[in-house]
Amino acid sequence: MSLLKKAGLWIAIMALTFSSLSFATQASAATKAQNVTRGEFVTAVVDALKLETSNSATAQFKDVNEKLAPYVEAAYKAGLVKGTLEGNFKPDQKLTREHAFIITSRAIKTDETYATDILTKFKDHKTFDTNSLKELAKGVGLGLLQGFEDGTVKPEQLVTKTQATKIIHRMVKVYSPVVSKDSVSLRILGTSDLHTNFVHYDYYQDKVSNDIGLAKTAILIEQARTENPNNLLFDNGDLIQGTPLAGYKVTVDKLEKGELHPAIAALASLDYDGGTLGNHEFNYGLDYLDEVLNDAPFPMLNANIYDAVTKKNRYTPYVILEKEVIDGQGAAHTLNIGVIGVVTPGIMQWDRTLLEGDVTAEDAANSVEKFIPEMKEQGADVIVVLAHTGMGNEIHEVGEENVAYQITELDGVDAVITGHNHALFPGDFKDLPNVNQEQGTLNGTPIVMPGKFGDHLGIIDLELKKDGEQWAVVSGKGEIRQINKDSDVVVQKVIDAVKEAHEGTIEYVRGPVGKTTAPITSYFALVQDDSSIQILNNAQTWYVEQQIKGTEYGELPILSAGAPFKAGGRMGASYYTDIATGEIAIKNVADLYVYDNTVFALVMTGADIKEWLEMSAGQFKHIDAASTKEQDLINVGFPTYNFDVIDGVTYEFDVTQPAKYDGSGDTVNENANRVVNLQYDGKPINPKQQFIVVTNNYRASGNFPGVRNATEKIDYAYENRQVIMDYMIDLGTIDPSADGNWTFASFGENANVTFETSGKAKDFVQEGSGIEYLAPAEEGFAKYSLKQK
Repeated sequence: MSLLKKAGLWIAIMALTFSSLSFATQASAATKAQNVTRGEFVTAVVDALKLETSNSATAQFKDVNEKLAPYVEAAYKAGLVKGTLEGNFKPDQKLTREHAFIITSRAIKTDETYATDILTKFKDHKTFDTNSLKELAKGVGLGLLQGFEDGTVKPEQLVTKTQATKIIHRMVKVYSPVVSKDSVSLRILGTSDLHTNFVHYDYYQDKVSNDIGLAKTAILIEQARTENPNNLLFDNGDLIQGTPLAGYKVTVDKLEKGELHPAIAALASLDYDGGTLGNHEFNYGLDYLDEVLNDAPFPMLNANIYDAVTKKNRYTPYVILEKEVIDGQGAAHTLNIGVIGVVTPGIMQWDRTLLEGDVTAEDAANSVEKFIPEMKEQGADVIVVLAHTGMGNEIHEVGEENVAYQITELDGVDAVITGHNHALFPGDFKDLPNVNQEQGTLNGTPIVMPGKFGDHLGIIDLELKKDGEQWAVVSGKGEIRQINKDSDVVVQKVIDAVKEAHEGTIEYVRGPVGKTTAPITSYFALVQDDSSIQILNNAQTWYVEQQIKGTEYGELPILSAGAPFKAGGRMGASYYTDIATGEIAIKNVADLYVYDNTVFALVMTGADIKEWLEMSAGQFKHIDAASTKEQDLINVGFPTYNFDVIDGVTYEFDVTQPAKYDGSGDTVNENANRVVNLQYDGKPINPKQQFIVVTNNYRASGNFPGVRNATEKIDYAYENRQVIMDYMIDLGTIDPSADGNWTFASFGENANVTFETSGKAKDFVQEGSGIEYLAPAEEGFAKYSLKQK
């Protein structure tokens, strides 16, 4: 289907929505005004499908006026409507849901037949018109006819303007008009940041979750493939890390030579055509990654990681896939699809200890540009970029983390699947230059970012025309589709592909490790000292105390740094640690510490620790103590995993001062001094005194202020998560109370300071904390105020 035409279809849909406002104002009763007539619906359908109309009056129906006649006649010729035995169309009759589904089902021409018993899924299926069961079954099979949450479909219920828009929206998605033999429509499908969420199961909560999982994304994949058989499916990385299943395959049921990793098995079950590497693919080292990749039945690509010795590409940079496609008249053609993958160069910081000396990383955008001429020389008709790099912006610094924007600017790039940000496009990034949200393009190039954990599918539709012997992309559009979170329907073959690992992981995470005397939550981790971080820091201190006894570091004071990994933000209002009083299982430890990091200890000075905390202070916005207006406290652009709390010292954050560092650790306010009253052992910290600070490999390998000055870095090659488990097993029962080692300096009695966290947090507000619940916010969050004690 022509992308130019499809754009017109979307415009028609929006026109229906808009016109419903005028329809509503003309009716005398509000409820009736929202119901669609047969005439209105058929007009909208004909417009949406771009059916040819004429100015002649209809010869079929005697009750249709001159204005409506061209639309009804076009609908009749297309087989959408039949009228009544009396020769009437009844244009002013209110449309029922059943008739709306019948009309839209007739619009879709398909050779596939659907058994009428598919209708029995609805509780009220016996109320359907028995003369229309085949068309209604077809509507269900095509995804046009959908029921309500209570399992009914309510065939005789009148259709509202909103419902009509949604029904036509679904019809347009599966509609395929005839196109020229010199024109081919190619569909690119993409997932990104699955993070081992293959089954619709939350291992931390130990229950089914319809919010996640490739098994649910697969419903969208199968539907999108049905709509256009000329399709390719790719994954954009961050595939093998993220849930306890990932850790289970690394430490418990270890991946063996020749074994298909569950991540690869899941993708293979859906016949993926290829993928690329995300930054988290490198978390377990190069040898493990090699073992994951060497059995993959599809190409896994990367063009910007090089062998440090040979200077050659460490992985296959690109492939040219020969794809047989069918044009609108049924003729077969072969397209050469060039596919290239890149990853953010940040891996060299985040996993430096695993990668340094073995590989190097080049700029992702520059690497794509380097290979485009070579791919063209090898006959690529289309070039698709799998870019595991965030969106970025119009300013390019070589080697930066997020450069999808720059990739869309490159000549020769026809489509981009991006990710890493766990965001959505189209949808987010509205303020970028040259963005077209409706068309799903950036700098004229179609691009999709399909969220995280399988909650969305990215779809790019390209229209190609033949020029001599060559094919050229003439238009393109990007969109994302969300999984149905109200349904438990899945594609079983995905679950079957990972069945052994999934069941083993569930058994693994249910194993007990200890008990807690109070709830452990992270709801308020960004505004007060927090129990979830306290346990981590206590465990890390306990572990390193044992390791340094009798060593050259044995006399140094031990501090410990930890961050709230689960603190909402872009992950949503359910993404918080919440462990009830009582037994703690391994799944709870994974809930406390979600990353597969290993323990590092840094030798640092008091001055270094001060700068480290100044970096953490970027979590907060600048508060005006003199203002009585409402002021947000939390800087939502600052990742919560960078808000390190350092235990073993006490300190305050003065948020009436600006932040000293930006999110990259670059100085933005040289004289800012947010960290005040920093003390060790009840006295001001000695800037020259040496300390051991326990952290993880991610932080130790990064470029944090203070951290980068560490004189020594000790790698214990032992998982932080395992340290927490060992600590709990050793104690048996733990008291998770936070010691209150940090707080806020005065920001004024009259300051109206607010913040957002989960709506569930209101049940954990403690008397005297200064926290007060105010009101619900969007998507499960809520607003709270913070007053100083």
